[in-house]
Amino acid sequence: MERNIVLLAVWCLLSFFHACNGQFPRACSTAESLLSKECCPVWPGDGSSCGQLSGRGVCQDVILTSSATGPQFPFSGVDDRENWPTVFYNRTCQCLGNFMGYNCADCKFGFRGPNCTERRTMIRKEIFRMSSAEKSKFIAYLNLAKHTTSRDYVIVTGTYSQMNNGSNPMFADINVYDLFVWMHYYASRDVLLGEDGLWRDIDFAHEAPAFVPWHRYFLLHWEHEIQKLTGDENFTIPFWDWRDAQGCDICTDELLGGIHPTTTTNSLSPASFFSSWQIICSRPEEYNAQRILCNGTAEGPLLRNPGSHDQSRTPRLPTTAEVEMCLSFTNYETEPMDRSANFSFRNTLEGFADPRTGIANRSQSTMHNSLHVFLNGSMSSVQGSANDPVFVLHHAFVDSIFEQWLRRHGATVDIYPESNAPIGHNRGSYMVPFIPLYTNGEFFAASKDLGYDYDYLAESGSIQDILLSYLEQARQIWQWLVGAAVVGGLISAVIATIVGLACRRKRKFASEETQPLLMEAEDYQPTYQSNL
Repeated sequence: MERNIVLLAVWCLLSFFHACNGQFPRACSTAESLLSKECCPVWPGDGSSCGQLSGRGVCQDVILTSSATGPQFPFSGVDDRENWPTVFYNRTCQCLGNFMGYNCADCKFGFRGPNCTERRTMIRKEIFRMSSAEKSKFIAYLNLAKHTTSRDYVIVTGTYSQMNNGSNPMFADINVYDLFVWMHYYASRDVLLGEDGLWRDIDFAHEAPAFVPWHRYFLLHWEHEIQKLTGDENFTIPFWDWRDAQGCDICTDELLGGIHPTTTTNSLSPASFFSSWQIICSRPEEYNAQRILCNGTAEGPLLRNPGSHDQSRTPRLPTTAEVEMCLSFTNYETEPMDRSANFSFRNTLEGFADPRTGIANRSQSTMHNSLHVFLNGSMSSVQGSANDPVFVLHHAFVDSIFEQWLRRHGATVDIYPESNAPIGHNRGSYMVPFIPLYTNGEFFAASKDLGYDYDYLAESGSIQDILLSYLEQARQIWQWLVGAAVVGGLISAVIATIVGLACRRKRKFASEETQPLLMEAEDYQPTYQSNL
């Protein structure tokens, strides 16, 4: 009780800070913006569009990638997310230098200061390594985000066609936390085809190469908005290291909510702040039947019942050994670049392939997917999974595994598929549904380049990661190294033989009486060179 009073006091204090960002900029939700297809809001600092007068950015045409996509989505012109964001806007702010944001008002990840020139690296901590005060502050921040309406952003509640091609805008307010729930839903929702058709085999954030960079940006964006909401620029997302866990260690009333002691409805303990949370975007079949989008309306309490799931699909949570086996796969992605890909690090990490073999297996949910199944509640529905705050801690740890893989294999953006990936997943595709615009390739990058690291990687990874990287590179080119050694040895032998013959010829004409020591030294030298 005392702890809840403290958290409530912190939440009330933080409520005085302003709200923050999200998906569709409020300034671009008017009929005028939709009909003109331009989203270039004014930066208040100088009163110009995109802060152009201050050199922060410019309003320019959206340039789409021309790379071909895979065969998984055999339609064109039927969904608002195709060629994002050009159904809604074809001109947006292009920020310059170290500025970012829908109006270039913010600093890029990893920079701060009035002119965004100060570099910084934030450290994300494992939640059990945080102090009691840090844990309490994190929970207070979550509750503040859940109860604060976004000042700058709104969500779209209808398709562009339902808006009469922009003349009748359909947008709604939403709180800061649910804004991110809605974005996760919108990226993974089904396609409405015609009057009653449906296409389910589509997802702009899962089951293909963009799974990792999409969630990397999602977490950074979430973290950044919490910093702005609270005024705490040092806030970082904690993560939950679930390797070898026997249960949901963070599902306690002190942290993210325990199980209700009496009911069997998967509801949370009334002693937890999260027991009063209402979820959104959790009824995809209802939306599909009514041909509507999730509009952010509350749909019931947050649900969770860890361990009461289909044990045949997910026998246990991932082990340390399985994480290591996943990290050993050298290919980030393999054909056909979806959930049936074999020997793909991405598909294995996401949980559609067995980490022990790398072979895709749709009857099993492993790695990342296993946590969603195991928690058995709101987290178990793809479209609504971000309703559960466990989502953030879980995906932060998944992101740290990706970071390990990048360092271990020395991977760069060049290995990310440029073409033929499922729709929205090519390297140059803009990530749905984010504004400002970012491509998948921009977040296939080292975490330190984006201004953050993980405590367990920062502490123990520097020398080890360098050695592993070199060993991995050596493993990949060992045939060439062996060949070079053999050729080098043969060349050395030939040179030594020539030198030896030359020396013998020289000794033949030398005087034994005047050069005994020199002859002995030269007798020895050719043998030493040959052995070398």
